Amino acid sequence: MLVGCHVSIRAGYLGAAKNAFGQGARSFQYFPKNPRSLAVKAFDAQDARACKQFCQEHSLLSIAHTPYPTQLSVDDKTMYRVTVDSLLNDLEIAEACGSIGIVVHFGQYKGTRSDPLYGYLQMIGMLNEVLSQWQGSALLLLENNAGQGNRMGTTLEELTQVRDLLDQPQKVGFCLDTCHAFASGLWQGENWGEVAAHARALGYLQHVKAVHLNDSVYPHQSYRDRHANIGTGFIPEQGFADLFQTPEFQEVPFILETPHHPGKNHEQELAEVKQRWQSSQTSSLRE
Repeated sequence: MLVGCHVSIRAGYLGAAKNAFGQGARSFQYFPKNPRSLAVKAFDAQDARACKQFCQEHSLLSIAHTPYPTQLSVDDKTMYRVTVDSLLNDLEIAEACGSIGIVVHFGQYKGTRSDPLYGYLQMIGMLNEVLSQWQGSALLLLENNAGQGNRMGTTLEELTQVRDLLDQPQKVGFCLDTCHAFASGLWQGENWGEVAAHARALGYLQHVKAVHLNDSVYPHQSYRDRHANIGTGFIPEQGFADLFQTPEFQEVPFILETPHHPGKNHEQELAEVKQRWQSSQTSSLRE
């Protein structure tokens, strides 16, 4: 099980990798720059190379997550340009660190146009511009939304169709967030086999390159994005067990984005997840 967690880059990219590895993680996620700013970062290339080498030596997978203000469905010309430049910067950093790619939330149009398709068109246009300038191997990973605000990015049909409509879909994969899938109604928590079969048929599952492993504070179809520690929210334990047994996910990193509480850190939660599900995953795959 390639289970890991989100870590800080306060000590640099190499420091983030060492932090994750020290917690027993097989994978990790990081913000490539200030998570609250789209400003382009002049990063330390030597530190990034050291991170890549460390990860290769310790069989550690990583993904980067774009800053919170990143919005793919914008119609303001200034913000559009700032976002394109920021995404290219994130891809460059992820590539230097040897990461699979950068996770970006599916767009959520908040402009004044009444046409619901306008937001999708803006997103496709932005992605096409970014990918036309990107020649590296790091992927852009679209993450499903929980449904807060509006319902964009909550269905497998949207995710796969946007990818299919891009000029260079081979540069795009998906990041499945379990809390978002549950909160949006995409997954009931007890029907993963049915969801997986549908995802396979649509061409979604085979392009999932990372999973955000989060429980949900709120019930199914609440449309609220609030992560809970695994086993403490509304998603049934069997739901996670079914998820881990998905054949397409055996080489995919599962990243905890769960809260820290007194006496409950990611190192402890990683150990609990592996103890609870690793043996059942192994026996199921052998069968």
